[in-house]
Amino acid sequence: VQLQASGGGVVQAGGSLRLSCAASSRIFSSAVMGWFRQAPGKEREFVARIRWGVGSTYYSDSVKGRFTISRDTAKNTLYLQMNGLKPEDTGYYYCSKGTDASTIPGDYKTWGRGTLVTVSS
Repeated sequence: VQLQASGGGVVQAGGSLRLSCAASSRIFSSAVMGWFRQAPGKEREFVARIRWGVGSTYYSDSVKGRFTISRDTAKNTLYLQMNGLKPEDTGYYYCSKGTDASTIPGDYKTWGRGTLVTVSS
């Protein structure tokens, strides 16, 4: 499966963006889909994940209460609704597919190209 993320852009602090990640083929219910981000000069960090089949979610402390991960199983598409954006949320956002409910990038085997989110102060 190939993943294609989209929806990034430039937004002022306090604004919102919705990222999408379209899969080229069916995502099986056993999969775990994640969003990660990487700011310039920093390591890639976990943002949120969702178990594809049951829809259970988990968030990093830095985005909890502001971001919402969701999926449309019929469209094989993953989403990340980002509200209350802060300048520190700036970076490339990547969607990924794995099999374990992990926060470690290395545990996810399939990655899409990143989409850039820039939050201005």
